[in-house]
Amino acid sequence: MSADKTTDPSMTDQPTTDRPEGFKRVTELLAALGHPHAPVYLDVTARTAQEAADALGLQLGQIAKSVIFKRKLDGVAVLVVTSGDRRVDVEKVAALTGAVGRADADFVKASTGFSIGGVSPVGHLTPPVTLIDRELLRFEEIWAAAGHPNGVFKLSPSQLQVMTGAPLADVTP
Repeated sequence: MSADKTTDPSMTDQPTTDRPEGFKRVTELLAALGHPHAPVYLDVTARTAQEAADALGLQLGQIAKSVIFKRKLDGVAVLVVTSGDRRVDVEKVAALTGAVGRADADFVKASTGFSIGGVSPVGHLTPPVTLIDRELLRFEEIWAAAGHPNGVFKLSPSQLQVMTGAPLADVTP
């Protein structure tokens, strides 16, 4: 491990050339945006917000959880980025985006390019309608999936807004 990386044994410091396509796509996008924190590839999976919080030693709320819905009107993906310790209120989302339904694994993969458990808030194959939960503002530092269940990256809620161009919204009960 290089000296500038964390010494946590659950994180690896290897070139992205050996990494899955989604992780590489997010890594390249963050670099192109000039984001100061490169994604980290964990030695353990972080498919859930709890797994990510445990692996990183963070509060559950600091995990920026990406939840994908399918808009009923036109089949467009709706991404809600919420705090890991909150549940999304589907009615509140629908009031902002139009009626939404559950998105299955095939829809998530086809529309985002990411598998469930690794959906990044950025780098989607098809840009989704995106909402950012106001609850993320409770934290100065949050961590989001980086295109693979083992990939995560650090950012602030304001950086998330800039990267996605998404509005803040009240989307939790």
